[in-house]
Amino acid sequence: MTGTGKTRKKKMTNKYDAVLYDLDGTLIDSVPVIVESAVLAYERVFGHCDRTGDDIRSYIGRPLREMFIAHGDKTADKLTEAYLDINMKMLRDDKVNLFPDVKEDLLYLKSLGIKQGIMTSKKRDSVSITLGLKGMDEIFDTVICFDDTSEHKPSPEPLIRAARDLGVIDMSRVLYVGDAIPDAECARNAGSGFALVSWSEMDTESITGITQTIRIGRIRDISCIITECEL
Repeated sequence: MTGTGKTRKKKMTNKYDAVLYDLDGTLIDSVPVIVESAVLAYERVFGHCDRTGDDIRSYIGRPLREMFIAHGDKTADKLTEAYLDINMKMLRDDKVNLFPDVKEDLLYLKSLGIKQGIMTSKKRDSVSITLGLKGMDEIFDTVICFDDTSEHKPSPEPLIRAARDLGVIDMSRVLYVGDAIPDAECARNAGSGFALVSWSEMDTESITGITQTIRIGRIRDISCIITECEL
């Protein structure tokens, strides 16, 4: 206490300088559409689909072609082309919804001056359709897609690229928010913090075993994580 009877306030410092988000299954409820697109792609190419929904979901978060590569390069190309044709039509028809309160929460974090971006394994044309339809183009300070890097999740390269776009060099000052194993692996490999959304459809025990994980019930919770206050 000073001689004037006033206490000196301690300056608050944030734990993270930037927040980056996965897209599918994290901000947008696209997993059902992804599974349906894959099934229809198999039916178009083979006339039937023998893969289960759980099998298809296990590839979400990785580059699309990895879902089909076991069939060989040529067939994987055909399946990928069919998938993209089917999925792009669904996206243009606005078949994918945001998770509840996502847009409002992102805008709230933006109003606090928090740097935010997307880092996804989706191609840019697909991402642009969804962000445009949902009126979210102006929310993010950077959007890094499959097209922007030579390596992809779980490699740390795209996360590092996104952080650089936001002016962040120390990757421990970045929080990556996701819903799947590749997201957690990417954050671990980059040396970043990782937050798992409570609405993940994946095996959450497997995800939390990969790296130290913060669980969030909604995107707005991130404001408390950054300032290290109680959720």
